[in-house]
Amino acid sequence: MVLFGLDRLLADAALRRPLAGRRLALLAHPASVTRDLTHALDALAALPDLALTAAFGPQHGIRGEKQDNMMESQDFIDPIHGIPVFSLYGETRAPTAAMLETCDVLLVDLQDLGCRIYTFITTLRHVLEAAAHQGKAVWVLDRPNPVGRPVEGLALRPGWESFVGAGPLPMRHGLTMGELARWFVARLRLDVDLTIVPMTGWQPEAAPGFGWPLAERAWINPSPNAPNLFMARAYAGSVLLEGTTLSEGRGTTRPLELFGAPDLEARALLAEMRKSAPAWLAGGMLRECWFEPTFHKHAGTLCNGIAFHTDTPQYQHGAWRPWRVQALALKALRRLRPDYPLWRDFAYEYEFERRPIDIINGSPLLRMWVDDPAATPEDLDALTLPDEAAWQEERAAFLLYPPSCGQQLPCAGSNKTDASRLCAE
Repeated sequence: MVLFGLDRLLADAALRRPLAGRRLALLAHPASVTRDLTHALDALAALPDLALTAAFGPQHGIRGEKQDNMMESQDFIDPIHGIPVFSLYGETRAPTAAMLETCDVLLVDLQDLGCRIYTFITTLRHVLEAAAHQGKAVWVLDRPNPVGRPVEGLALRPGWESFVGAGPLPMRHGLTMGELARWFVARLRLDVDLTIVPMTGWQPEAAPGFGWPLAERAWINPSPNAPNLFMARAYAGSVLLEGTTLSEGRGTTRPLELFGAPDLEARALLAEMRKSAPAWLAGGMLRECWFEPTFHKHAGTLCNGIAFHTDTPQYQHGAWRPWRVQALALKALRRLRPDYPLWRDFAYEYEFERRPIDIINGSPLLRMWVDDPAATPEDLDALTLPDEAAWQEERAAFLLYPPSCGQQLPCAGSNKTDASRLCAE
C-alpha cells in the first residue's frame, strides 16, 4: 500500500510532534487530499495537536477554479476554518513577508505532473527562497511523480528562467516534489529548515501506473485541464502546443491528449512523422481524430488532428517519449507546409517579449530545429541526449525512492540529515 506524505503525517503523532505549538500554513490545491478524499485543509484542521493559521493557493487557486494561464486568484478568508488564504498567483507569485508572518511552518502538499513547466515547481522554489529569507521552516508532504522516473527533453538554458522554468531541468525531470525541494536547496544554497515527509510503498517503476498507484488512489485534477493520468503522460509533449496556433484540446473532454486545427491534414502529418523518425513514436499510439473545442483556440470550429494514446495494452512506459513525439509533429507540419503560421505570439506567463514556444522550452533551440529545413531528428538528439544524460547523473543525489524499494523512510527526513538514503525493507 502506498501512503502519501499527508496520510503519514495524519496517522503518526510522532511525525507531528515537532509541529506542536507552532503556527502552520498549508500550500495546497484540489488534489491535496487524503486516501479517503478528505482535503488536506480539513484533515489538518481537525487535529487537536496542530494549529493551522493560514493557507496558500498556487496557480488555478486553492480551489482549482481558474481555467487558463494568467487568470489570477484573490486572497480570501476560508468560510469554514476562518483563516486567511493567500494567493500565490495574483498580485504576487511568491510569499511576502506579511503573508509569512501568519505562520512558523509552511506545509507544502501539491500534486505535480512531473513536467518542468508545471508552475507548482516554480511556486515551490519561491516558497523555499522566501522561507530561507524570513527564517521559516518548510515541510513538504511528498506525493508521487505520476509519470515516474523517465527523463526527456532539452535542459533550460541560462537566462531563460521564468515562471514555467524554475531552473535547468529537462522537460521530464523524474523527481517528486520532495526530491525537487532537496535539489533546489542544494542548487540555490538555501539556508532553510526543510523537512520531507516521504511516501512509503511508492514504486515508480511498477505497472500499470509507472508512477501513479492506479489501483489504490483516485485521480483528482491538480489543475482544471489535467483530468487523468493519461494527460500527464502526454503533457511533457503536448504542452509545447501552448506556444503554437494549434489547439491542444482545451475546450474538449481530453485536453492535452490531442492536437489539431481546422486546416490540418492529420493523415498526411502522421505519414510524414512515421517516415521521418519511426523510432520516436514507440511506446504509445497515435490516432487521427476530429474535435470541436467549446472554448479557447478554434472554439466552435471543427478541427482535424491527432490523439495520443497511453491507455492501451500496447503502452510501453520506458519507450514513450512525448516531448519527441510532439516535436516531430511540429517538424512534420513545417516540412509539409513551410509557410504555416505555427508559432503563437502573445503574453505567456508574464513574459511579454520572448516567444511562448521558447519560454516553454527554456531556449530557442527546439523552435530553431523545427524551422530549419535541413535539420534532422538526429540533430535534435545530438542536442538533447547529452542534457538527458547529465540530468540523470545530477539528480541521483536527490532521489528518495531507490528502484525496487518497497518502503521508504520510516520517519521524516530533514535536509540536515542523511535520512533520505534509508530504505526500510
